[in-house]
Amino acid sequence: MTSPNSLHQDVPAFETLFVFGAGGSGREVAWLVEQTWGDRVRVRFLVDDPRYLSSRVNGCEVTLLSDVTFDPAARFVVALGDSAARRRVAEAIRALGGRATAIVHPRVEMSRWVEIGEGSIVCAGTVVTTNIRIGCHVHVNVGCTLSHDVVIGDFATISPGVHVAGHVRIGQDVFVGTGATIINGSAGAPLVIGDGAIVAAGACVITPVEAGAFVAGVPAVRKR
Repeated sequence: MTSPNSLHQDVPAFETLFVFGAGGSGREVAWLVEQTWGDRVRVRFLVDDPRYLSSRVNGCEVTLLSDVTFDPAARFVVALGDSAARRRVAEAIRALGGRATAIVHPRVEMSRWVEIGEGSIVCAGTVVTTNIRIGCHVHVNVGCTLSHDVVIGDFATISPGVHVAGHVRIGQDVFVGTGATIINGSAGAPLVIGDGAIVAAGACVITPVEAGAFVAGVPAVRKR
């Protein structure tokens, strides 16, 4: 786990950031890196299929994963919205010797009582309050709020504009859709979103969600 203070550093511990995925998420991550470190870190996009190769995307080189050698002066993140694909790619890059890093946009408001796992991305306009643990390779998109005592499992996706109240546990590989709201639990009984669950865009979750369930509506109910 990484502390927030080590993320907002004037001199990063690496020179190159490999961003897997050159689509919309990847381009947003490249902008995030530019906002965080300026020209001190070079972004190189990675793809695993020659069909996605191009000369440059937003000024950044695009390279096949099979053509890359990872060294100590490089780190990586995976900019894929699908958690299963993100997990697969992260494991493949680790097997090649790649080292993940967390990235937090400088316009994130965050206390020092926050832990963030490697490979996670926290985007602009998000507020992360206190005593919060964000796992590895989590995506917290633009304009979210995470209140006290929230725990988010590895490879979860928090879409733009999601609001999570205090004492909530979000499991691994959970997808929370744009504009969803999750009300608070309590210290003795946190509200739990089980592993692999999907919360639809705009839903309001007021009760626990079983692992693998899909919930939607206001209040959210199980659809499958």
